[in-house]
Formats: sequence, C-alpha cells, structure tokens
Amino acid sequence: MNLRRDVFQAIADPTRRTILLLVVAQSLTAGEIASHFDTARPTVSKHLQILTECELLTKEHNGREIYYHINAGKMKEVADFIEPFRKVWDERFNKLERVMKNYKNK
Repeated sequence: MNLRRDVFQAIADPTRRTILLLVVAQSLTAGEIASHFDTARPTVSKHLQILTECELLTKEHNGREIYYHINAGKMKEVADFIEPFRKVWDERFNKLERVMKNYKNK
C-alpha cells in the first residue's frame, strides 16, 4: 500500500523531530542516527523512511553508506506555513507586555 505522508504528521512525532535536529547539524548514516535512541534499528529505519517520503530528509549514497541530509527547501515550506501563527503570537505577547507595564506603573 502506498501512503501519502504528510509533513506535519511526520514532525508530530518526537523521535522524528529529534532525528531532524540531529541531521541538521551534520549528515549521518542510519546507524549513527540509531545510536542516539534506545529503540530497535528497524524502528529508526521506519522513522527515516517516513521523513524521506515527506522529503524532509534526502539520502546520499557514499560507497556502502547512506547518509541522510536535511532538505532545507522542505523545511522552509514548514517554516513559511508556521510564520503567520508566530506573528499572531508575537503580537499577542507584545500587547500583553504593554498591558503589564501599564499595570505595573499604576
């Protein structure tokens, strides 16, 4: 069965978010990524498969090793989607800060 993976479903999982944080610093093999977790390697492989299907990670074959890289373009799509929400919350916090300063001054 061929399932279409959703980026937001992928990043909803804490293990996959951790994998993304690991790979953003440097490209890693599946084994190197798996060494950061107390789960079975097939479990980590499944997470890598989902992240690759969502195009959040890309694979590069280097000899017998496969290195996983962050796909910055796809991450930008996620960031662009989240940006309006961030702006709304920034505005709300700024307004709250002004209210608190006025309250403190009284």
